[in-house]
Amino acid sequence: MRSINVNEIKSIVKTLCLDACTKLNDDMKEALKKAAKTEESPAGEAVLQQLLENARIAQTESIPLCQDTGFTVLYIEIGQEVSFTGGYLNDAITRAVAEAYTDGYLRKSIVKNPLTDPVNTRDNTPPIIHTDIVPGDRVKITVLPKGGGAENVSRIKMLKPADGIDGVKNFVIETVSLAGANPCPPIIVGVGIGGTFDYVAYLAKKALLRKIGQRSPEKKIAGYEVQWLEEINKLGIGPAGLGGKVTALDLFIEVFPRHIASFPVAVNIQCNAARSQSYVL
Repeated sequence: MRSINVNEIKSIVKTLCLDACTKLNDDMKEALKKAAKTEESPAGEAVLQQLLENARIAQTESIPLCQDTGFTVLYIEIGQEVSFTGGYLNDAITRAVAEAYTDGYLRKSIVKNPLTDPVNTRDNTPPIIHTDIVPGDRVKITVLPKGGGAENVSRIKMLKPADGIDGVKNFVIETVSLAGANPCPPIIVGVGIGGTFDYVAYLAKKALLRKIGQRSPEKKIAGYEVQWLEEINKLGIGPAGLGGKVTALDLFIEVFPRHIASFPVAVNIQCNAARSQSYVL
């Protein structure tokens, strides 16, 4: 059994929060560069070039890629041969988020009880923490700061099994079409299919953690990812909604078994500031 002090986790999470908000991952940079070369709209190409320059400045000066530094979502894979010492894991993670957003002068966007006491918590806590028990003695921590604009145009629908794959595709494309310029395209589209009402939303958001171009291991699903992405980019929304052929940089599908009477589908949209950072301990 391997023991890990939660203070070590706290230090890592703080660094991941700061890096995620200020450093655009290499796969996103390459995708934006490629998009700039293929975008036929002059306005769209200018937007893409500006996004690349924005990423350069943010990393060089250690300032946020976007003023909306998001709701802090964490995915933690915990090896079953790991035990934590020194305190409660969730408390350590929450302290790390609070320190990162305070010390890093990142925007605090979280309000507590939204119905009866909607005041800012002043440190961007609490975070949302997803844990998964896996084999081994390692811990993988992934931080995903999720902005409000793209989150607001995400959708979930309980389709009928008879709607089939065409029903799913139509819902996905309709969701992007209705979103228009609001999620700050070019976007990434995460699609969850199956499970239950709550779990399908989890699948859609977790899909956003994939690297650009990382296709599903299931050949048929990988084909749908490519086909639906092509159809989305025919909508003409374009970078910043100014028109063009690059509305989305990628689309990822995650699936899970479903009940015979249910066909849940969720679409979670990510903006061009697709921020995430991971560390394996």
